[in-house]
Amino acid sequence: MIGRRLVNGVDGAGVAADDRGLQYGDGLFETMAAVDGSIRHFALHMGRLADGCRRLEIPMPGIEQIEADCRRVLEGLGSATVKLVVTRGAGQRGYAPPDEPMVTRIVTAASSHSHDSAATRPVVAQVCRTRLALNEQFAGIKHLNRLEQVMASAELRGSGLDEGLMLAMDGRLVCATSANLFLVRSGRVVTPAIRDCGIAGVMRQVVLRAADALGLTVAVADLELGDLGGADEVFLTNAVRGIRPVFAVAGIGQYEGGEVTGRLRARLSEDAA
Repeated sequence: MIGRRLVNGVDGAGVAADDRGLQYGDGLFETMAAVDGSIRHFALHMGRLADGCRRLEIPMPGIEQIEADCRRVLEGLGSATVKLVVTRGAGQRGYAPPDEPMVTRIVTAASSHSHDSAATRPVVAQVCRTRLALNEQFAGIKHLNRLEQVMASAELRGSGLDEGLMLAMDGRLVCATSANLFLVRSGRVVTPAIRDCGIAGVMRQVVLRAADALGLTVAVADLELGDLGGADEVFLTNAVRGIRPVFAVAGIGQYEGGEVTGRLRARLSEDAA
């Protein structure tokens, strides 16, 4: 079931053809999970959005405005996915941003029941040919320029595989196309550092905190493709699907669901209750 779409708080309104989000990808987005009208980890999403607005020099919309929009699009939906897009708004021709931008705020929602079974099914992945460019200025935030993820996802067409893992231009293992990546080896939880490419996911942050609370040894470090071969467990995280265990990476190895992955999933379930 598709919910409502609000543009600057107006139900069903359109976006101007000269909006800079459309013209140049000049904006940010957040994809958030909601249950019974309440968005999970809303404060963390807003914190990342604020960081992105600061870095791109886009005025941050009011949190109360965003909350009101989210409540409206969630009416009549139970478990749902909410997408918030913030652009610099319409502007003159050319790359130079306007001195006083009129920010565009787009909020949509859709039922996420179709994700429920996929969220619990172990993932079979492959390593994608498409790589991530290096740029510290944009690392971590969810800006609208996602062509690398689009082309990496296109590599999966017809493969029967669930996800693609992505490397940086220098060969480091960074993430999946739409999720952060975690490896477990000898009980130690490791996730790639997000320093010059990739998104610092909200669920990644939640899982790192949960691992620390469980007394697990945690590290954020550069990883290479070869580290997948030595892992005992591999899992992916994103805000909508939570933790998804990886069963296999094509041509590299297979993994058990694993004790550590199970403990972390149980911890997140307890926190959500």
